[in-house]
Amino acid sequence: MSSTVELTKENFDQTVTDNEFVLIDFWAAWCGPCRQFSPVYEKAAKENPDLVFGKVDTEAQPELAAAFGIQSIPTLMIVRDQVAVFAQPGALPEAALTDVIGQARKLDMDEVRKAVAEQQAQQGEQGQPGEQGQPGRGGQ
Repeated sequence: MSSTVELTKENFDQTVTDNEFVLIDFWAAWCGPCRQFSPVYEKAAKENPDLVFGKVDTEAQPELAAAFGIQSIPTLMIVRDQVAVFAQPGALPEAALTDVIGQARKLDMDEVRKAVAEQQAQQGEQGQPGEQGQPGRGGQ
């Protein structure tokens, strides 16, 4: 039995709202690197049963992929307390995935929320829409 959750537009918001820590693998069946990453992701899910490991099939859920600006797959995203704290395209090796999970676990979410609020305030002062510099976008 899989230890991952298939995320759809119907259950995505509920899953992210109801869980403090959600990893999301954006993938597609035709994608070779996605198929290589899948067993690494499944193993990490089994080793971290306290976390939610979701998968978004970008072919079946193009709206979710578009909403997050996913341009290449696989892309791994980590959402903590409804804030995207990590997003990176490419199939991570097992050691790198373990390291990223460890770093995300150590984040002080009060500090993250404060930084996001400051960034949004700066963008507001500059009169820029928040399109670039979305919280957590880009490898941290």
